[in-house]
Amino acid sequence: MQMINLIEKKRDGLPLDADEIRFFIHEYTAGSIPDYQAAALLMAITLNGMTRAETVQLTLAMAESGDLLDLSDISNYAVDKHSSGGVGDKTTLVVLPLVASFGVPIAKMSGRGLGFGGGTLDKLESISGFDVNLSESEFRRIARETGMVLAGQSKSLAPADGLLYALRDVTGTVPSRPLIASSIMSKKLAAGANGIVLDVKLGCGAFMKTRAEARDLAKIMVQIGVDAGRDMAALLSDMNQPLGVAVGNALEVVEAVETLQGGGPADLRAHCIEVAAHMLRLAGRGERFADMADNRGQLAQQLDTGAGMQPLLRMVAAQGGDVAQIIDVSRLPKARLRAELKARETGAITAIFADKVGWATLALGAGRATKTDAIDHAVGIEVHANVGDQVAAGDRLMTVHANDDHKLASAMALLDEAVATSGGTVARLPLFHGVIYGAEGTISPSTTV
Repeated sequence: MQMINLIEKKRDGLPLDADEIRFFIHEYTAGSIPDYQAAALLMAITLNGMTRAETVQLTLAMAESGDLLDLSDISNYAVDKHSSGGVGDKTTLVVLPLVASFGVPIAKMSGRGLGFGGGTLDKLESISGFDVNLSESEFRRIARETGMVLAGQSKSLAPADGLLYALRDVTGTVPSRPLIASSIMSKKLAAGANGIVLDVKLGCGAFMKTRAEARDLAKIMVQIGVDAGRDMAALLSDMNQPLGVAVGNALEVVEAVETLQGGGPADLRAHCIEVAAHMLRLAGRGERFADMADNRGQLAQQLDTGAGMQPLLRMVAAQGGDVAQIIDVSRLPKARLRAELKARETGAITAIFADKVGWATLALGAGRATKTDAIDHAVGIEVHANVGDQVAAGDRLMTVHANDDHKLASAMALLDEAVATSGGTVARLPLFHGVIYGAEGTISPSTTV
């Protein structure tokens, strides 16, 4: 089999078969195919797309390019979640302990953030001593003993994805939906989940800008999961404004803890309850947690009583973190500088541009422009208003936390155009735009959440 034949076939709009796709992934991972030929194939895929069968075969080949994690010694049915990213998205820190508080074991591997803000691992590393670099034996032991573990993704899981993503990033082939879907799902399949809940963001603070784009991507990922024998749910969630108040690593840990203790912003609480309700639904496999309304009620009660805090505390202790910083969040890292963004005029907020808030957070040092950038866990932004709020000139809209005067000035300049107002009333943004289910080889129509 010759790589040039695969390139020409895809260039001409013809589908690749399973053997051809597996040849490409195996040989490229082994270093036998040069980047220029891999890039040519990726561009042909970006321009001509892939069939459902091609996308599934690509995902499976990428998943099988390394180790496949078997979680059967931890749970006979492993459930996982994935968010496509966003501004202020700290849902994993709330949802996973909340689900674990129902006796559902959680063993999750996660990646680091690249872009606006830190990823889940970066947020957790705001806690002194918290170790995300666990061996497989430590990962399994902590999961069995505490019911919850969250660690860095092993380099042996789906190594083809890391190689291909690095190439896509410099060849203009990132926007391909089959390539995005296979990248996300290959890691999920390799990580051993039986049931997967996807939180697919849409809006100005997300990669997918429109509902149609997000739905298409979600549908592809659900199809991949179904064809690979997984149970799937994909929620389409709004990212036209930041989620919650806090944007920045330690600030988001504080907000997650407050939410688990029955407080926190209303939108974050509602969002986390919805995602967790779907995770419980999958974990119950039709025998438990089948009633979504009941799931939401039980989850709300767990938040109100603070029961969801216990799995988080056990996990932090087991992974070497300073539990005192979770019990008393004032001990978490704090920035030395504060500045406020205030409303310039009276009126209703028509937009809080999540992307601009995200870029300002990156300017402060809370995220990474490159994989080698250091993270400042203390810095970030608190967004005190939402679309639809009425504000008066001079009202506080945001508080910026910084450790560098120049970075603070850069962030404030970016935030200057992050909020829009007008007269009259403005409707509030929805949290969700729909959900797609997939199980037993079928996909149900999207329904409103």
